[in-house]
Amino acid sequence: MSDIFVRRIDYGYFVRPAEETGTGQVRVEPTLGYLVDHPEAGLILVDTGMGGNAEVDAWYHPTRIPLAGALKAAGADIADVRMVMNCHLHFDHCGGNPELAGRPIFAQRAELELARAPESHTLPDLVDHPGAHIEELTGEAEIAPGVHIIPTPGHTAGHQSLVIHRRDGTVIVAGQSHDNATLFTTDAMAHKAALATHPSWLPRLLSLDPRQIYFAHDNAIWTP
Repeated sequence: MSDIFVRRIDYGYFVRPAEETGTGQVRVEPTLGYLVDHPEAGLILVDTGMGGNAEVDAWYHPTRIPLAGALKAAGADIADVRMVMNCHLHFDHCGGNPELAGRPIFAQRAELELARAPESHTLPDLVDHPGAHIEELTGEAEIAPGVHIIPTPGHTAGHQSLVIHRRDGTVIVAGQSHDNATLFTTDAMAHKAALATHPSWLPRLLSLDPRQIYFAHDNAIWTP
C-alpha cells in the first residue's frame, strides 16, 4: 500500500473572548482542519470549518474561509471527500458538514447525545442536517487501513482524535484535545513525571509513539 499523506486546511480564524481563555485576555485562534489522503479509502476530512449564526458571530467575530475555498487551496474539491471525522461538534469544527451530505460522518455516541441535548452549545442544523449520514461510535474504531479513531474526552464528553500510521511514523490529529501544543506538552511531561494531572487517555496516545501531533487551533505541531 502507498503511504498516507496529511494536509492542513485553513478555515480562517476567530477571536476567543477573555472569559474563555483563562488568561483574562482575548486570543485570536486559527481554525484548522486536516485532509488525510488515503491510497485505498480516498480523502478523509477532519473538521469542516466554521458555521454560525448572529449570536455566534457577535461572540466570536469569525473570519471564515468557506469549505470549498479551503479545500481548493489545499488542492482538493468537495466532491473528492469520501469520509468526515469531526473531533467534536461545536460550530467551529462542523460548519461545512451540510455541504458533505451523504458522506459518512464519524462521531462518538457521547458527542451526539451532548449535541442533541436541550441545553447544547452546538448548532442543530450542523449536526442533523438534511442528508446527514452519521456513523455512531462507542470507542475506538478503524475507519480505513492504518487510520483509526481514539476517544479523547475533555473539551467535550465525546471529543475524539484521528491516528494515522504512516511509513515514517505515526501522526495524530488531536483536534481540540488541547487548545495548543504547549498545553499538550505540559500534560505529556506530567505523565513522564508520573503525576496524575493529565487526561486518562493520554498514556494511550503516547503509547503509539507519535512522531507529530496536530491541533485544531494552533499552527504549532507537537513533536516528542
